[in-house]
Amino acid sequence: MDVHTTAGKLSDLDRRLDEAVHAGSQRAIEKQHSRGKLTARERVEMLLDEGSFVEIDELARHRSTAFGLESRRPYGDGVVTGYGTVDGRQICVFAQDFTVFGGSLGEVYGEKITKVMDLAMKTGCPIVGINEGAGARIQEGVVSLGLYGEIFRRNVHASGVIPQISLIMGACAGGHVYSPAVTDFTVMVDQTSNMFITGPDVIKTVTGEDVTMEELGGARTHNTKSGNAHYMGSDEEDAIEYVKALLSFLPQNNLEEAPAYDDASELEFSDVDRSLDTLVPDSPNQPYDMHTAIETVLDDGDFLEVQPLFAPNLVIGFGRVEGRSVGVVANQPMQFAGTLDIDASEKAARFVRTCDAFNIPVLTFVDVPGFLPGTDQEWNGIIRRGAKLIYAYAEATVPLVTVITRKAYGGAYDVMGSKHLGADMNLAWPTAQIAVMGAQGAVNILYRNELAGASDPDARRAELIEEYEDTLANPYIAAERGYVDAVISPHETRVEIVRALRLLRTKRETLPPKKHGNIPL
Repeated sequence: MDVHTTAGKLSDLDRRLDEAVHAGSQRAIEKQHSRGKLTARERVEMLLDEGSFVEIDELARHRSTAFGLESRRPYGDGVVTGYGTVDGRQICVFAQDFTVFGGSLGEVYGEKITKVMDLAMKTGCPIVGINEGAGARIQEGVVSLGLYGEIFRRNVHASGVIPQISLIMGACAGGHVYSPAVTDFTVMVDQTSNMFITGPDVIKTVTGEDVTMEELGGARTHNTKSGNAHYMGSDEEDAIEYVKALLSFLPQNNLEEAPAYDDASELEFSDVDRSLDTLVPDSPNQPYDMHTAIETVLDDGDFLEVQPLFAPNLVIGFGRVEGRSVGVVANQPMQFAGTLDIDASEKAARFVRTCDAFNIPVLTFVDVPGFLPGTDQEWNGIIRRGAKLIYAYAEATVPLVTVITRKAYGGAYDVMGSKHLGADMNLAWPTAQIAVMGAQGAVNILYRNELAGASDPDARRAELIEEYEDTLANPYIAAERGYVDAVISPHETRVEIVRALRLLRTKRETLPPKKHGNIPL
């Protein structure tokens, strides 16, 4: 074929594009499939609406000549970049291709990612990164590190401006891990994806520890222990479907609202509403599932939980009320009695800040006996790390609606979206106990001497506990002072939340001008 003719030029283009699509060897692709993984292009196709993907920089190639790289210059350089739609809404995307150079990051690879990130920022649309790479491309030297830095800087500048979501679909090692860490949500796949800065071999050499890749940085590890991930997919399709669901609750950018659907709620009480009247047990020590309260107030009971396996004593996630996105933060009495610990505090703080950045109202359900006691918590910084939750609520300017279902004791009462931190509408059930501490602890302190000298300490303690509960451990002292705006029957919760959110759609609140605050990191 004569490349100097028009037909020849067209044929040459077709050849180059075909090479770009098949940059990885057939053997590498088969190996990828044998591990239960898709290729980069297959993942992009699964994420985006059919036929919507527009690739950019398909013919980009590296320029390196060191270590024999000049003889291997595949098109695309190991990363697929472009844009398309998810449910008809525009997003930008990049997918690292493990079948080319093991997905390692080189100069052109990094330039392609920064280019599509810049495009997402210019157009104000979310960006989804599909990650599977073995770290920096050693042959390209320090230029790889430079491009990592360029990506990280763009992640930071985009934070709070456009939604950033990371899918971890395989090995994500070394410098590859920090971009996902800065993004809003990280989704992993059970048994096939992992993240770590230094691998098992290096750890064995330096510390003598024996650890597998799965134990060190597998999906379960990051979803249950480190909190670095927000969801663990059972397979790649499940992970991608979760990302699609996440995007449906998020706006295109911080200047827009999340997608809203015309779904006006009935202000009549349903049987499901009335079932909340029996949710809270008579005994304050008996647990109940806060998911029931959450799902009752959300449209169709549809709740997309975030980080369900991490800090299960606190529940976060997205739902809709009257077709509009809301974020939910709730103590979970089924786990550690709903106490706040370091992990729960940081989990909630980050989520509240995410909702605030993207104009999503926050609903808070409170049943918290306090902060988890213990030397482990104190020595690991619960004072500083728990203060992040105070900071998150106090700086939020989105609508904040709080419902106290049962316990709201001590400093944890303040921290969980209280009126004092700026919540707009605070509601309490008659079962609420808003006090400095629980009845038993308070009685033991207030009446220590009397109980020590009582002929029947247990009977006297029971009397004093009942007296304390009647006097202080109720919602009415707080209601008298306006700390709660209304005490409502549980079955009224959904309707009152609907009314509050209707009112707060036009909320405008401006914080004092400053460069930025100094959150207790």
